[in-house]
Amino acid sequence: MRDTFVKTLIDIAKNDKNVHLITGDLGFGVLKPFWEQLPEQFTNAGIAEQNMTSFAAGMALEGKTVFTYSIGNFPTLRAIEQIRNDCAYHNANVKIVCVGGGFVYGSLGMSHHATEDLAIMRALPDVTVLAPGDLVEAEYATRAIYEHQGTCYLRLGRGGEKRIHDNIDDFQIGKAIKINDGENIAIFSTGAIFDEAMEASEILNENGIKPALYTFPTVKPIDRETIEECAKYYDLIVTVEEHNIIGGFGSAVSEVLAELVGTKARVLKVGLNDKYSSIVGSQKYLRDMYGMSAREIVERVLNEIK
Repeated sequence: MRDTFVKTLIDIAKNDKNVHLITGDLGFGVLKPFWEQLPEQFTNAGIAEQNMTSFAAGMALEGKTVFTYSIGNFPTLRAIEQIRNDCAYHNANVKIVCVGGGFVYGSLGMSHHATEDLAIMRALPDVTVLAPGDLVEAEYATRAIYEHQGTCYLRLGRGGEKRIHDNIDDFQIGKAIKINDGENIAIFSTGAIFDEAMEASEILNENGIKPALYTFPTVKPIDRETIEECAKYYDLIVTVEEHNIIGGFGSAVSEVLAELVGTKARVLKVGLNDKYSSIVGSQKYLRDMYGMSAREIVERVLNEIK
């Protein structure tokens, strides 16, 4: 995803000299093509993410469209006051990009596990939050936040994510994408953990259970229309996120369901169960340990429908 983001941003920036990329002293391997081709549109702010964010806000208020880039929690949680006061409050055109959502940097420990970012960022007024599920969604999401006025958060994986789409005909901020129809159960996924949701769907199909499958590239604004339609048609909605189940994607879906009148689906939230990830290991290992792997999703669904 990060390579796709950089390639897309280079294409955008070549056509718009007001686009500027700021890194917090990270991503040199992947960002090298950008600074080599567009050195006047690139700044390394150093390991100073709060300063980076305020600097970006100042540039944006002078007419620039500014992308800030760092890993995990660094461009978000470390700079949350500056995002709130300097960017979002002024509707500044700052696009905050996190590479390594969830357990991507699993071996580096809890400080690098981004498992509260979606909840915190979507709680800020006037902040748009996107978490694409594959490299195609990442490209469309990058272009969408560039065109969108105001502060945005783009949560990326790292690399090697499975390709879901060949193309997306009508990508829109705030719209989910249906992968397939199903019966009785709908699985909603946001972000790069979609590969686990897809594998879980395939295993369930092999066991005679046919879930519908949706990817939600946008967490805020959430796609209320799709959620409401599915709530009327399906008995169970399963939300999958590489994130704490408190305040994140599953909570956003539940907030919509809670306001519906009449018969509606119940919700099963798959994610980190309101705890800090104290284990270190690969992303795949941590997903399995914390109940987010395809195997664990299938087990949770089977237990629920019993």
